[in-house]
Amino acid sequence: MAEAALAINGLTRRFGAVLAVDDVSFAVAKGEVVGFLGPNGAGKSTTMRMAAGFLRPDAGTAAIAGIDVFDHPVAARRRLGYLPEGAPLWPEATPRGLFGFLARLHGLTGAARRSAVDRAIAATALEPVVDRPVETLSKGYRRRVGLSAALLHRPAVLILDEPTDGLDPNQKHQVRQLILGLAADTAIVVSTHVLEEVEAVCSRALLIAHGRLLADAPPVDLAGRSADGTLDGFFRAATGGEAA
Repeated sequence: MAEAALAINGLTRRFGAVLAVDDVSFAVAKGEVVGFLGPNGAGKSTTMRMAAGFLRPDAGTAAIAGIDVFDHPVAARRRLGYLPEGAPLWPEATPRGLFGFLARLHGLTGAARRSAVDRAIAATALEPVVDRPVETLSKGYRRRVGLSAALLHRPAVLILDEPTDGLDPNQKHQVRQLILGLAADTAIVVSTHVLEEVEAVCSRALLIAHGRLLADAPPVDLAGRSADGTLDGFFRAATGGEAA
């Protein structure tokens, strides 16, 4: 593997008596789209929040572009794009206004700021709603606004938690094509329980259950390990039949 853009080593996190994430390690290089799979409650979102530096682990480290996210959080987050599940957005802001504000936070000014805003609008085809308040938009459009916001500054690492949640089939296809187009210059992690998503865009799949990493291989290889030759079959067997 090329030098890791995202390096996770031994992340562990408890919530009281519950061991939510148990010694999870993996790395993602520029040019990879990695699916982070698991049933509900498996530890996916907790791991992603620690990888992004928003939740401190009980043990372990996370680094973005070689920068420790806990020792140097601001520098690390400058190189990170993060779309959490159900990403909050300012309801009264328009997409254009939101992107302009975020561009200024990223230190972009003048032509660079305008270019970043225009790129964010075009990335997920927001032109029809770009000057409408976010609170008036459909769930699908709000999801696209969140995705474009995560892409605005061309991050080295992009973490997407359920990126196509709430989108119709055409919108899902569009977002998946966008993810594939970004992969050449970015390390991308797609956290999801939708197996179709992993098969459509991911070159590797990580499977987590009960807080432990169970598998790390291309989706086709994992499918080949199952009795029925499908990723769904492998998922169910590996996780004890828990619903995806």
